[in-house]
Amino acid sequence: MQRFEFTLDLAWKVLKDFLQEKGFVFKPSPKDTLRMAQQGEYISYAQELIDGLEIRNELSHDYSGEKFERSEKILREQTFVALKKLYQFLKDESLR
Repeated sequence: MQRFEFTLDLAWKVLKDFLQEKGFVFKPSPKDTLRMAQQGEYISYAQELIDGLEIRNELSHDYSGEKFERSEKILREQTFVALKKLYQFLKDESLR
């Protein structure tokens, strides 16, 4: 679970740096960063990543594991897929 948290945090922060380099000026919060990237038409899956952030926040206070079990499918089928797309996008951009 901790790897997921680190990965999600690193993903939005790298995206924030990318947008700032492109000249975007905005409040650098995770949700604002993702929304700005989608508004700028760099990504089309901001909501999947925002949902992942919300799950991360819920799970940080789940010591029984019950919320994780309910959230695992969303994380695997939506958030992880969106993270892979973001990784590929940033990788492609770095090669330009």
